[in-house]
Amino acid sequence: MSDTTDYIKYVAEKSVAYLNLPADERRERRKKKREPWQIRWFGQLLPLGIRIWWANRKKEEEPAARV
Repeated sequence: MSDTTDYIKYVAEKSVAYLNLPADERRERRKKKREPWQIRWFGQLLPLGIRIWWANRKKEEEPAARV
């Protein structure tokens, strides 16, 4: 039961803190761009490695498909 009340208290505190900010600052927070979910979940290297692998895989398939 205390977990629920703690969560409600946390959400209420965050909401009040956000509403107490000036309108300009709230607008700026909404406009700020988030990083892609791949980077948030896996960091920088894993998505980059997969992209490089995928690009090389497609290039290797093209000559074989033409023959």
